[in-house]
Amino acid sequence: MAVDYPFHSLEDFLTATNAHVDAQLDDGWGATFPVKGREIEATVLFADIAGFSGRTVDLTPTETLIFVNNFFAWVTAEALRGRPGIVDKYIGDELMVVFSTEFGSSDPFADAIKAAHAMSENDFLAYRPHIGIASGPCIVGYVGTPLRYSASVFGAPVAMAARCAGVKPQADKYYSTSIVSPASEWEGRDLEDLIVRKTFENLDGSVETDDSWVLEEARLVPMKNLPDTTIRELVNYGFRSPTQSATDRARASLRSLQENNRYWPKAP
Repeated sequence: MAVDYPFHSLEDFLTATNAHVDAQLDDGWGATFPVKGREIEATVLFADIAGFSGRTVDLTPTETLIFVNNFFAWVTAEALRGRPGIVDKYIGDELMVVFSTEFGSSDPFADAIKAAHAMSENDFLAYRPHIGIASGPCIVGYVGTPLRYSASVFGAPVAMAARCAGVKPQADKYYSTSIVSPASEWEGRDLEDLIVRKTFENLDGSVETDDSWVLEEARLVPMKNLPDTTIRELVNYGFRSPTQSATDRARASLRSLQENNRYWPKAP
């Protein structure tokens, strides 16, 4: 299913809007480099696959490619569907998504939380991604040289979201998903306004609410190359046993490609 973005890429956004900086600077070696971008307020979401190295160590390179692309396709189809987030980049098994009012979001942090929540609720292959979210001033700009360049987002929220995604879980807690963000993001917010809890009707007609999602109390954690930060974790204590693992899906997909003559392995 196609995802309807106001902008399909950061390049689209830069082309359609006015830049706040647009210049050529001396690189100090007799040439120049461009500096062009637009400043925005944004919420950045980082996600990566839990235990990626261990889960793919026995896969072939082609199976690993399928494994990772299945993850990215799933995130795009399930988590970003109908939400104004723009994928900034894919790095190995990680992806970075940016939400902003300038991309059509009325509440970027809420949209990021809802996207992360959807990742967990629809995690039928048990990728169990680590997720970090942070907000603040950023710039969307071109990076690279005339030989090769692309658009990307820069700013403190990028580093903070990446570090939040890497926060280790508390030793005495076991959960399938943890969405980590600075505690300040939750000031004045109510979890019930951001996620819709499922309800279940029992055989006796009584109705129960799914309480597997819990917003943990704030705690101070160390951050690599950043100051210690007070965070809050939105965690999913529910676990789903997949009918097929992501690694098995990758192997099955490669077998299907072989059977349909769409895979031609390199000769030894």
